[in-house]
Amino acid sequence: MEISVALRRTKGFYEAVCALNTLQTNVSVLDQVRRERRELPELQLQAMWGFLHRTGLTVDKLDHLNIIHVTGTKGKGSTCAFTERILRDYGFRTGFYSSPHLVQVRERIRINGQPISKELFTKYFWEVFAQLDATKLVQHFWYNTSGTTLLVQHFWYNTSGTTLLDSHGVSMPAYFRFLTILAFHVFIHERYLFIQQVDLAVIEVGIGGAYDCTNVIRKPWVCGISSLGIDHTSILGNTIEEIAWQKAGIFKPGVPVFTVKQPDRPMTVLQDRAKEIGCPLWVCPDLEQYESGAGPLSLGLAGQQQRCNASLALQLTKTWLQRYRQSDDQLAAPVVENRLVSQATAFKPSPIMVKGLEATEWPGRTQTLRHGPVTYYLDGAHTTGSMQACVHWFSQEIQQEESSKKGPVIRVLLFNTTGERDSAAMLKLLEPCQFDFAVFCPNITETITENNADQQNFNVSVENMLTHCLDNQISWQSLSGTETKQGSESELLIKDRLPLLANIRTHTLVFPCILSALQWISQGRDAVLATAWSPYLPVQPSVKAKAEPLREAAQVSVLVTGSLHLVGGALKYLDPSLAS
Repeated sequence: MEISVALRRTKGFYEAVCALNTLQTNVSVLDQVRRERRELPELQLQAMWGFLHRTGLTVDKLDHLNIIHVTGTKGKGSTCAFTERILRDYGFRTGFYSSPHLVQVRERIRINGQPISKELFTKYFWEVFAQLDATKLVQHFWYNTSGTTLLVQHFWYNTSGTTLLDSHGVSMPAYFRFLTILAFHVFIHERYLFIQQVDLAVIEVGIGGAYDCTNVIRKPWVCGISSLGIDHTSILGNTIEEIAWQKAGIFKPGVPVFTVKQPDRPMTVLQDRAKEIGCPLWVCPDLEQYESGAGPLSLGLAGQQQRCNASLALQLTKTWLQRYRQSDDQLAAPVVENRLVSQATAFKPSPIMVKGLEATEWPGRTQTLRHGPVTYYLDGAHTTGSMQACVHWFSQEIQQEESSKKGPVIRVLLFNTTGERDSAAMLKLLEPCQFDFAVFCPNITETITENNADQQNFNVSVENMLTHCLDNQISWQSLSGTETKQGSESELLIKDRLPLLANIRTHTLVFPCILSALQWISQGRDAVLATAWSPYLPVQPSVKAKAEPLREAAQVSVLVTGSLHLVGGALKYLDPSLAS
């Protein structure tokens, strides 16, 4: 994307997000990129070092960020949220880098718990973009004596022609790499009035650990590993042992590591990697073991699975504070037992820790929104392990909610998955929840795409997304024993747009976007949705008639799950404050 420096200065936030989206990997080359990540993963970090150097940011500067680095398959974002909130409540100025975003891309980079402003995002985006754009790629071809090309090396030069670094890459970093570089720049350089840059940065790993672009961090203060499971197999490996090896790649010599309880096989890998790298590894105790004068610790995030994340966060914050405040008598060092893996000791959390755990917010994870007669349960569970936890949480919540209702209660599932994930396995876990309707849609917020730059995804085609939804519908019908009625299929087309509704079957519907799905489910009974997004998109009379139970129910309970992108798209409409 060629943009002159002078013109770039006039560009605003929306143009910055559009330019950022051009760095997404196009669907046509995504498979090749995945193969390269699997076959030559070490080149990913080498390329990241090159990109950092080209923007004037060295790993030496990163060493001064006082980083807490967290990885895992599920729960790493929640762990980071607990950790950041506690340390912010201690009075530290915090930076927090996470992924993915739910509504706006600015959510990924937070200062003191708040997404950076549009002005700050725009300022640093164009600065980093300009620095990368000002360097150019020169290819050096190496030949053998017969003239055959042996190797192509890419060297980066600045405008004066000085060699910066062999990048092994392309002219611009991909989407996630760019945002990682941007976050580092914001945390290191940002000053507000006379306040210095952040006191610490909580960094959530993107995928894996060993070759994730966040792993350019050399000297974190402490590392954490949340629950491990099977995910991103095309990149990380097909077994839990391979995935554990990748996650343990963030270990650094002498840097303490804390992990939640893991199954025996991945735990063995973690302890072997810790011994090989030379770092202490501790397993967190159950949350119930922590002493609290006020009774059981209360968490701001719902769900039983959050308790191990909270324990991990307590150990991370205690260790960070120990290094920052060596004289804090209340936070004594953990007892080190003479084993390969030591058991971290529970302790009495400070009042600030107790308050921080209770005040933590992390939208889209075991979140409940009550809008009159319609209650939304939102959880971005996208692995079988996290879906099991989601089902347990949802079942407990609706049992309590629905018991007080007088009249019929309708349960609706709004579901989608992305990538290579096993949708059928997750749907099988959801089937016992006894949904009256199963609604499927792609992670497209609305059929009119203008002003939706934050949630555009070029990694997969619209056709593939809709096909995936239809496959999910078939899987659900197979699980629930629903048979297709002859003549029940219909399709309503919007001129020059996607079909509004596709393949209607008994108890299951497939919509082309999140907005149309929410409008059909709510049937005008959600004041927030009706006020912000009217008029409603039209549907055929037969489809409207099918929704009669939704209009007459005393309570409509809607579980939105399977993808954080789906949950984020729903929150754009259900919680308008997130889009402001």
